[in-house]
Amino acid sequence: MDAAVHRSTEAQGGEPVNRDLHVEPELPRAGGHEVLTVAPAEAYERWASIYDRDPNPLLAREERYLLPLFVDLHDKRILDLACGTGRWLETLMARGAKAGVGIDCSSAMLRVAGKKKGITTRLARADCESLPFRTAVFDLAICSFALGHIRDLAPMVRELARVTKTGADVFVSDLHPEAYARGWRAGFRDGSTAVQIEMLPPAAEKTDQAFCSNVFESLTHVSLWLGDPEKPIFARAGKSHAYAEACQLPAVLVCQFKRLD
Repeated sequence: MDAAVHRSTEAQGGEPVNRDLHVEPELPRAGGHEVLTVAPAEAYERWASIYDRDPNPLLAREERYLLPLFVDLHDKRILDLACGTGRWLETLMARGAKAGVGIDCSSAMLRVAGKKKGITTRLARADCESLPFRTAVFDLAICSFALGHIRDLAPMVRELARVTKTGADVFVSDLHPEAYARGWRAGFRDGSTAVQIEMLPPAAEKTDQAFCSNVFESLTHVSLWLGDPEKPIFARAGKSHAYAEACQLPAVLVCQFKRLD
């Protein structure tokens, strides 16, 4: 098994982002404000109704990198792990995927996803560690901004190995560990309360170890910095003052793996 890793840095610029996303930027809170830290289950129940309201620079940056990679989907069966409100499932089905399904453990997020045309019958409530699918079904899987909520990656990766076909591509993304170390957190504002979600994004090496121990080959690690296309998102959120500083750190880590025989 070739576990060699190509590490690269995505340059600023690129394709236009999807401006239909509406979530509060996941950036450090202004000093002095009280922050309520909650477990993921509670957080996403509270966040679901407003999750699609405001644009998010991290999601936008992730999309700007990944969207050009998702081409020729017409014969592909797609799995969206921890799909939330169905952001990636909706996008990939609209781009012509043959079939697709999204799973999430949050009933509140799935209720929001279920209102979206084209994916309402393609959703299931399930854990990433116990997937309700037969063996060798999917040609492509994506897990976006969820690894930081999973304490042990091995069960999830074993399930992915079971349900994906040989040659399937798997993309995982999360808040960059360096940004996390500098105080960035996933969070949102619930009324007057700033809510921060418990998380610990794994280092690329830990993610590699989990996947390469379970019939996957590691293809790329890509560190993404925010850039000019994300600048209007800061302005819309009233955080233009934070834009320049935010661009000084890698914001998102994206890894790509391929399912081996």
